[in-house]
Amino acid sequence: MAQTDSIVLGGGCFWCVEAVMLPLRGVTSVVSGYANGHVVNPTYREVCSGRTGHAEVVEVTFDPEVISLHDLLTVFFTTHDPTTLNRQGGDRGTQYRSGIYVTSEAQRAVAEAVKAEITAQGTYPDPIVTEIEPLETFYPAEDYHQDYFARNPAQPYCQAVIAPKVSKLRTLYLDKLVA
Repeated sequence: MAQTDSIVLGGGCFWCVEAVMLPLRGVTSVVSGYANGHVVNPTYREVCSGRTGHAEVVEVTFDPEVISLHDLLTVFFTTHDPTTLNRQGGDRGTQYRSGIYVTSEAQRAVAEAVKAEITAQGTYPDPIVTEIEPLETFYPAEDYHQDYFARNPAQPYCQAVIAPKVSKLRTLYLDKLVA
């Protein structure tokens, strides 16, 4: 049986990050949720208020024999804007911060290395502000947030915001996608 690992990623709206992570070969599950806030088991409405301290995130479970954490994080850094503090496009607030929430020092080391590589490559003209912090808490989001893009492809937000990210994923990483 394959060994799996998981990491929690925040790159703005969790629907966007979920839609980018799900088609990657080696990703076995993606769960949208909320991380590192101070309210126990928050609701979407509470998190959207910006008063719970949580980030909208996805918990990505993957087979490191198929996709390495390094490659997963490279995809993450290049399919959202890691240079905007508490914002992705029109989504604004601390809940939309860019973050990598690690469960080990090994994960932290890989995350720091990938962040340094993306910075050195000059991919973005502005500094990367993605926080790399220990995962303190993770709460799955309500059921209607799971598989959102797949279930709502014609929804205007999906067409305007998520579809271009998925298109970018296909353009940059076709070789890493499930056939």
